Amino acid sequence: MPFSRTIPKNDQPLVVAKILHFRRQAPWMYALLSINAAALAYSHIGYAPRILTHAIPAMLVLLALWRVIAWVLPPGAAMLTEAGAARKIRQTTVLGAFFAIAFVTWALCLARYGGPYQQGHVVVFIGTTVLGCLFCLTHLPAAATAVGVLVNVPFLLYSALNGNTVFTAVALNIALVTAVFLIVLRDAHQIFENLVASRNALVAERQQAQRLSDENRALAHTDSLTGLPNRRYFFGALETLLASRQGAASPVPPAPFCVGVLDLDRFKAINDTYGHVCGDRLLGAIGARLAADTHAPMTVARLGGDEFGVLYDGPPEQAEPAIRHLCESIHRPIAIDGLEVTLGCSAGIAVYPEAGTTAHALFDRSDYALYHVKAHQRGGCAVFSHEQEALIRVEQRVEAALQVACLERELEVHFQPIFDTRTMTVSSVEALARWKSPVLGEVPPETMIAAAERLGIINAVTLTLFARALESLAVLPDPISLSFNLSAQDLMSRTTMREIVRMILATNISPKRIIFEVTETSLVTDMATAREALERVRSVGVRTALDDFGTGYSSLGSLQELPLDILKIDRTFVNGMATGTGRSMVAAIRNLAQSLSLDCTMEGIETESQLIEVSLAGYRYAQGYLLGRPMPIDALLMTLRDHHVQLPDPAPRSLSAVRIG
Repeated sequence: MPFSRTIPKNDQPLVVAKILHFRRQAPWMYALLSINAAALAYSHIGYAPRILTHAIPAMLVLLALWRVIAWVLPPGAAMLTEAGAARKIRQTTVLGAFFAIAFVTWALCLARYGGPYQQGHVVVFIGTTVLGCLFCLTHLPAAATAVGVLVNVPFLLYSALNGNTVFTAVALNIALVTAVFLIVLRDAHQIFENLVASRNALVAERQQAQRLSDENRALAHTDSLTGLPNRRYFFGALETLLASRQGAASPVPPAPFCVGVLDLDRFKAINDTYGHVCGDRLLGAIGARLAADTHAPMTVARLGGDEFGVLYDGPPEQAEPAIRHLCESIHRPIAIDGLEVTLGCSAGIAVYPEAGTTAHALFDRSDYALYHVKAHQRGGCAVFSHEQEALIRVEQRVEAALQVACLERELEVHFQPIFDTRTMTVSSVEALARWKSPVLGEVPPETMIAAAERLGIINAVTLTLFARALESLAVLPDPISLSFNLSAQDLMSRTTMREIVRMILATNISPKRIIFEVTETSLVTDMATAREALERVRSVGVRTALDDFGTGYSSLGSLQELPLDILKIDRTFVNGMATGTGRSMVAAIRNLAQSLSLDCTMEGIETESQLIEVSLAGYRYAQGYLLGRPMPIDALLMTLRDHHVQLPDPAPRSLSAVRIG
């Protein structure tokens, strides 16, 4: 039976099991009623009135077929609940009583017509139909009893009142068989109930065993890769430490303890270069070192990835050197599969109760201290301080102000000129973001950009600034190009990059006058997507530049593969040109760029001697405070006039076409 395959086999309550088992028999029961009724009606055609041979049986058969369809359809969610199943059983019992009364009444009405064969057919119909229905109602004994009584009692009364001894004998016989069948049915149903109860008990035991097994696995506190305690253990131990400090009321201040976070430096590059198997073995070796160097009162756990947590039940004066020792231990070379790998490690520490009194606060502040170290002193170890707390509050204020800021009104673009060292004329300008908040006043660009990235609105900021930059580019003379910075999130957003291309094509500005600058760190986030984004903008004629070259992590091979036109050399190389080694390094970079057919721009020119050195090293383009500071477009235009640069006539229409939205 196709409809029986949809019946669930889960451990259901008894009442649900009853209705689900009956569901498989119900279509056959109503099909039996329909076929027997049609046969009985056919045998009385010409003997009984048409209403009894056509109208009434047709209506009864239609009702039966309706019930067949109802039971063939998949069960609803309500029927699989205990209350819903009980309600369905009551409904089935009532409908069974209705069908029993309706069919037996119709059959007894037909018994008055026809000869002995037709009357005998009525008896056969009643007997076979009631027994067939009782058999199908095995799992619903109440409904079976109701049907048996409502069929046999009227048949007995009819036979007795008509004085037909044969009918009376047959009716008594059918009633006796029905009674025996109901007794057997109840015994069989009791066995069914016992089987269901046993099955449910077995399933419940299995589920309990599975739950215990799942809990044991969840309660396992060991990281399988490193052998160290895992994240769950770490935070459980942290909560235990907090409870020990906060549980007892005492006039003495609670003893401090420290929460540390360790993060491996350069692990991702090694993992990507040599593969995850090598990375896993490296983590296993680091775990073994950390376990060997961990002693009471310190606990080290692996939190996930290349991040480790430290609990030190003691003051920061003791915790900091102990955690520094862990970092130094990690820094020692590790031999993996014939390779000698050297990693760095940075650490941040938060002290209870100064940094926080909850697990969340302590971990967040240790993580922030780690972020501060990685940004300013990679490979170091720092304790979360009140100055960092102030920075957190400033960041929160910046984020709050940026969330309600009107970007169109509050964001501005300043421009720093980039000079051609051969002619000492402005070759291009770099667009730099400026935000003047009505709440906070002037906000440093790097602070604003970092907040926008954390809030996930950097794409909107980029599009707003780019629209402003395009408007300004339209009033600059044709030889001057515009450099505009794109973040990693901009490159990863196909929607943002499509909108940028649309904005360019919506203007009369030549795409060759636009240069998009990206940093090495933004490229390594997802090199394939970044390359696709750069190729997309270059396909319309835009040039691309790699900013802050020399401070990121991309390899020379990646540099060769990327669709780039310009290298912008980080200012740190200019500062090192006072030495012979520094000058050699700058010259080597220029030769590398030349071999790759890339133009070079040297950033950070602040003195005349630096400008001379850069020119002698073959760098055609230079940028820095000596040559020009960032300025609004009006100041830039005035500077260009002072240099006798011919400016274009004002555009006859506004550049509203490049606006967002």
